[in-house]
Amino acid sequence: MPDAGSTKIVHGFYRYTDIWFEWNKALPRIEDGYALKAIISHDALVHPDNPLRLAGKPGIELTIGTLETGEARLLFSSAQVEYIRYWLHTMGLTRELIPLPYSECLLTASRLQNHSPVVYKTGSELRAAIKVIDKNNKKLKGTDSNLSARRNMFERIRSLWSEKRGVWCAVDFEAWDLDHRVITEFGWSTVRWVDGEAVEDTGHLVVAKHRHFTNHYVPENRRFYHYGESEDVTMGQMRERIHSMLESGLKDGPLFLVFHDNYQDLKYLRSPEIEAPLEGLSYFLPESCAEAAVCDPPKVYVVDTSELFAALEGDSGGQKRSLERVCRLLQIKWELTQHLHNAGNDAHCTQLALREMAGGDPLDMQRASRWPQHESSGNGVRVKFSKEEEDSDAMPTDDEDDITAGPYNPRTGKLRENWSERVDKLQQKLGGIAVEQDGNAGGANDQAAEKSAPSQGNQ
Repeated sequence: MPDAGSTKIVHGFYRYTDIWFEWNKALPRIEDGYALKAIISHDALVHPDNPLRLAGKPGIELTIGTLETGEARLLFSSAQVEYIRYWLHTMGLTRELIPLPYSECLLTASRLQNHSPVVYKTGSELRAAIKVIDKNNKKLKGTDSNLSARRNMFERIRSLWSEKRGVWCAVDFEAWDLDHRVITEFGWSTVRWVDGEAVEDTGHLVVAKHRHFTNHYVPENRRFYHYGESEDVTMGQMRERIHSMLESGLKDGPLFLVFHDNYQDLKYLRSPEIEAPLEGLSYFLPESCAEAAVCDPPKVYVVDTSELFAALEGDSGGQKRSLERVCRLLQIKWELTQHLHNAGNDAHCTQLALREMAGGDPLDMQRASRWPQHESSGNGVRVKFSKEEEDSDAMPTDDEDDITAGPYNPRTGKLRENWSERVDKLQQKLGGIAVEQDGNAGGANDQAAEKSAPSQGNQ
């Protein structure tokens, strides 16, 4: 028999369904099973007096994990399972400590692609979540590898964000649209977690000598920074500010660089004009902030909100949505997203999009609550947006005759695009229908008269 000091304690997770349906059946005393079922029932778990409730949480905190097969599972942590058996015995609800579930039921972190916390406030919410998870697992069968990778990345970022550690710095560059080598602006929006509290910093730098390079095809919005005062700087000063920001982030890290479609911004960071210190750049996210914090040398982790949104809407394709469209579909307030294509505004809206997704519910719950009744009717989880949701200036449906939404967009207060032309077209069509109906009515009366004339003559 192994010595007690050499026994290795293994931590992990148990499937919610195993604990709820099977654990009580394996107990030697039926009375113990009744006590266990009572304390872990849906309504009991969310009750404020439940021993598993954590201080400061509005409900019961469980875990969502993704198996190696890509299927999601609702989980209890092994610590929760251990605690509940000790609590039942201490309270005199069981004669002895009830045995743990079979060791084969334990899922170690290495057997999960990712795991992240989730809070349920009511018993009905918990019941519904179990059904949603089961439904989505069926829809996700046969999902291609690109979408699976995006979904795993989404949940990993949710888990990292929930730790409230490190530095999350959203950045954006703007360049002259006639020569993308000419950098005109740089913006940033940073969340630095200090003792679990978010400390924010934003800024907007304009290259003074490039002010005369005005855009021709992209909106010229460098004068409309909404989150402070823009600063005119030399290219050398911009370079120094960026280097200082990244070095400070690495010192207080882990450092997450947040982009919306990272390719072009990373190209600028690596350009001869900037030469940002990105030796530790990594597209592979850490298991936890704690793991990343002890990495030597420290790494800079890439987070891309365009990829996060693709995961959320269930898209596996390569066509990424614009920042403006992502913010609109996430229902970020319109007044916060004005004058995009200003580097400072773009960086801040990228940060807002990150918070919306990383700070929200698990992916499938979040998608269902954001866009109810928008799912594809067949297999898959791709969200089906209406024409108006896709384009704020569009009419509400594909039907050209539908003008029921009114002439003004309720979010922007602007006249809908091509409204007058569509009304004129509909009036012409309605006028043609009215003339045709009048003609048909006249013809019908003549036919009726012809049919009735012989009877009158016969009289």
